[in-house]
Amino acid sequence: MKIILFDIDGTLIKAGGAGTKALNKTVEKLFKVKNICDTFSLQGCTDKTNFEAAFINACAKKPSKKDIDAITAEYLKLLPSEVAKSVKKGIYKKIKGINKILLLLSKHRDVFIGLGTGNIKDGAFLKLKPSGLLKFFTFGGYGCDSYIRSRVLIKAVKRAEKLSGEKFAPKDIYIIGDTHKDIIAAKEAGYHSAIVLDGFGDKNLIMRNAPELIADDFSDLTPWLIWLGLKKDPKGVRRGTYVCPDTPIEHAHFGMTGMDLGDAELSIKKLRRIKNK
Repeated sequence: MKIILFDIDGTLIKAGGAGTKALNKTVEKLFKVKNICDTFSLQGCTDKTNFEAAFINACAKKPSKKDIDAITAEYLKLLPSEVAKSVKKGIYKKIKGINKILLLLSKHRDVFIGLGTGNIKDGAFLKLKPSGLLKFFTFGGYGCDSYIRSRVLIKAVKRAEKLSGEKFAPKDIYIIGDTHKDIIAAKEAGYHSAIVLDGFGDKNLIMRNAPELIADDFSDLTPWLIWLGLKKDPKGVRRGTYVCPDTPIEHAHFGMTGMDLGDAELSIKKLRRIKNK
């Protein structure tokens, strides 16, 4: 049994900046400050974090619960029209191959597909509605669950366990996102991590945080299915042997050959057996 959690923005869809535009208009309406999202980075953050940052930058003080509730309510009023505008302008797009992989995964009875997103729940559904992808998701973790992305993912897993009546080990949980913060959150929770490059993430930050799999999109399903353990690796590569380099030399060796010390030791043993014959 496996759980696969997908981020939304940059992983399932690109909503043409609908969320940013809605938050900008929200702050302008409530606090008379324009283009507030130019003052901080929204990339990979939960909506709770972004709403708080927007208030602090607009009002120079920490928000109360009432302030966040007001921002949330106004944001949800404005978001549908911004999503509709993106669709009309042709800038609302699905990540290449996403329908194909979701359809395939939905046919596996031992796979539970969910959302692991920084969007608040209602915002997540509003963004996904035009894509037709909502039908694939029966549970998730959302930006309204916590400021901390790893806790959002853990919440999604708990919901899956409640729905299925199963208990899932961390090794059976796979996180797919598009930014380094998705990787960090997955690692904090003890889960697997993979990244789509055709999203909003910084490639250098993604590489530094070392996800288990990096792909441009979902157009080639083979690496995704191998990573998920749903297809046998035709090259017979052993999973999970390279965890952390013991030395810079080992790191360089792995980068050049794809082999870690464990692989090297096995090769040496084989050579010794041949020599002794």
